[in-house]
Amino acid sequence: MRYRALVVAFLALFMGFLTACGQSPTDVSSLSYEEIRGTGLANSCPEITEFRRGSITIESDRSYQLVDLCLEPTSYAVKPEPAGKRQVAKFIEGKPLTRYTTTIDQVQGTLTSDAQGLKFVEEDGFDFQATTVLLPGGEEVPFLFTIKNLVAATQVASNVIDSSTDFEGDFRVPSYRTANFLDPKGRGLAAGYDNAVALPAQADSEELQRENIKQFEVGQGHISMQITQVDEETGELAGTFESIQPSDTDMGGKEAVDIRIRGVFYGRVEPA
Repeated sequence: MRYRALVVAFLALFMGFLTACGQSPTDVSSLSYEEIRGTGLANSCPEITEFRRGSITIESDRSYQLVDLCLEPTSYAVKPEPAGKRQVAKFIEGKPLTRYTTTIDQVQGTLTSDAQGLKFVEEDGFDFQATTVLLPGGEEVPFLFTIKNLVAATQVASNVIDSSTDFEGDFRVPSYRTANFLDPKGRGLAAGYDNAVALPAQADSEELQRENIKQFEVGQGHISMQITQVDEETGELAGTFESIQPSDTDMGGKEAVDIRIRGVFYGRVEPA
């Protein structure tokens, strides 16, 4: 009897452990701050728990919004410059060094319909995250994961959102550094020194000039979003995305490289 009681207690503890570990991101709303802190659950996008393939019709004479848009990266790849002229640049998978602050969340914008199809214009939200990726050789590549001012449209002339709908569009990529950032030699765009002190002999070198003259560079990225689930009752939609954008240039001190981010997204359509 004692052995049986121990087995029952162990099974109860084991099942409780599995339940806690298998908690879906949609259960976050029922948890307290102390229960979420340090677990990484806040970095996960909501999910549509049941697999659905409904449809949402966007009427041209009405106003709509896409709200609570959340993009959660699941993989990163970097395409560095090739070592030789005959070599072809290709993406190399990297490991994120940024832990629990990699997700873009609570983004919203207008959703319209016309003769060409559907168009989404991003307007507000937590639409950027400072991220760093570690390459196999040890190089660390920082970049600003973002979809600022995204304008994405469907490729098919339809006013219906379903599991075959794809959005594609371009967005702005601001500088990873701000104007008040100072490099190790105290140089900055709006503060600090204008040039590196005690290096007058190299003042005319192109490399040093690029380091001295700081710039707030704004790049451009491109994203493709494939919808796989639609709940027409709640207006929820979910799917996968692939985004390609430039990396940080250290305020003009080095050339940007392409970053490929893949992951999952969630959003909700509602009348404006």
